[in-house]
Amino acid sequence: MRVSSQGVTVVGLLADPDVPTEIARRLAQTLPDRLADESGPGHRFDVEVVSEPFTAGTEDPSTLMHRIMDRGSTENWDIVVALTDLPLHSHGRKLVVNLSHEHGLALLSLPSLGGLRLQTMARRAVEAAVLGLAGPRATGAETPPRIEPLRGPFARRFASIHPGPVDEGETVDLRYVVSGPRGYLRVLFGMVRANRPWRLVTGLSKALAAALATGAIATLDSNIWSLAAALSAPRLVFAMVGSVGLMIGWLIVDGELWHRTAEAAPEAKQRARLYNASTVVTVGIGVLVCYVGLLVINLLWALFILNGRVFASMTQTPLHAAEYWTLSWFVASVATVGGALGSGLESDEAIRAAAYSKREQERRQTLQDDQA
Repeated sequence: MRVSSQGVTVVGLLADPDVPTEIARRLAQTLPDRLADESGPGHRFDVEVVSEPFTAGTEDPSTLMHRIMDRGSTENWDIVVALTDLPLHSHGRKLVVNLSHEHGLALLSLPSLGGLRLQTMARRAVEAAVLGLAGPRATGAETPPRIEPLRGPFARRFASIHPGPVDEGETVDLRYVVSGPRGYLRVLFGMVRANRPWRLVTGLSKALAAALATGAIATLDSNIWSLAAALSAPRLVFAMVGSVGLMIGWLIVDGELWHRTAEAAPEAKQRARLYNASTVVTVGIGVLVCYVGLLVINLLWALFILNGRVFASMTQTPLHAAEYWTLSWFVASVATVGGALGSGLESDEAIRAAAYSKREQERRQTLQDDQA
């Protein structure tokens, strides 16, 4: 068991800013007791959390492992577990965790744990990593480090997570990766979860205000009444898809969210595709939430403001529940187009928070400022 001079194993949680830091701080509240219970009587653990952009400027796992090693030496930690919300790759596969039993290091890529129950999955992963690293330390060539398969979410819960190849001379002695379509979807949903797309709704306050104003005015327009009454369900669906697609495309173009890479390496292109897919899904979820909100608000506004006799005289159609629904649905599509125009008033910072590539640029800038 790795222990300090005081008989306590000091575990350092090195976390990237934002989601990884939030997860690490929650873990630190319960992790010492859980690790002590798992390790048996007489074993004590102390957990320290440090939040810093240790992934700034690189996504190379080997470079990150050396950074983690240097940071652990500075803090005199017995075990270091680094948490990042970046999708990392190794040997063409999506990395879940890198382990070095000799040095007591672990690098965990949170998106590879998936998008559901992230806090629980991260807790199980960190516990498994720490318990695996807390074994006897190698002191020479004749006593190599004991490499034990991780328990919990790695080996048992997901069939798509399995040991990955390790080259001779690497700092790592055990690696877990995901592969195949299931692995791709797991990482993609994990990235979207880390982006927290529901925050995009509050970030689009100006666009939402423009959409609400457009919807309020359109609801009072008799030409919109007549047009909505004449539209069939397929055309309403087409209008919805078109307006949502327009909004998504405009936000990505206006916010410069599309990730391009000048590197010719296959892994760089694979990362770019993953970044772009997560951005489209994240922005899409945010826009759909806005659309549903607009539909509900427009329906309530129509129920409050419309007069059945006036509506029937203008459209030759009685105002029933179906007419309320059809009008609100169509107005939500019209209002979404208005919101797309209003999004030009938004600050790019709120929109760019949906893209992993932009967060990485912010980390680089933070590191440069600290060095300066």
